[in-house]
Amino acid sequence: MNNPVENQPSSSTEKRRFPWVTAIISSVFLIGLLVVLGLWMKQSKVTSLEIGANVPDFSVTTFDGETYTKSALEGKLILINFWSSWCSSCDEEGYALEEVWQEVKSSGDIVFLGVNYVDTEKDSITFLNKYGITYPNGPDLGSKISRIFKVQAVPETYIIGRDGTLAAIKIGAFESADEIRTLLEKAAQE
Repeated sequence: MNNPVENQPSSSTEKRRFPWVTAIISSVFLIGLLVVLGLWMKQSKVTSLEIGANVPDFSVTTFDGETYTKSALEGKLILINFWSSWCSSCDEEGYALEEVWQEVKSSGDIVFLGVNYVDTEKDSITFLNKYGITYPNGPDLGSKISRIFKVQAVPETYIIGRDGTLAAIKIGAFESADEIRTLLEKAAQE
């Protein structure tokens, strides 16, 4: 008599029939994982622009609707400050930046641009009004500007020289208006 169980292929035989399919799927998955890991590691090593680097063109539209473009400001010293209303050290720094802005704005040779980083418009405008900040400020829509400068956290400040290259970098909050003046003077001499 034939045993019906003997005529059925065993499950272990079926698993051994296509071992190359499992190997290919595993290899593709492993390669994909390594590519993603490599890209992540490369991105994590990215630092901000270096002094002397040419800064790509960008534009920021202020909360008042005025647009500033880097290429249109060439020949001027441009101070770009990345900030947020939720940033605990941006308030005191805002006072210091505003103090220096009041001193330099009439020269027409220096432009301050505040770039609001990952924030809401309502909170940003409240912040600007609360601290009396009058230099041009606008949101970083789509994080386009912060990606150019590879901003890691706020506050961060970059000064673009008259020739369009990066002249100075300040990571973290300025301690005083004098520190801002010193950095502007140094950048102006570059």
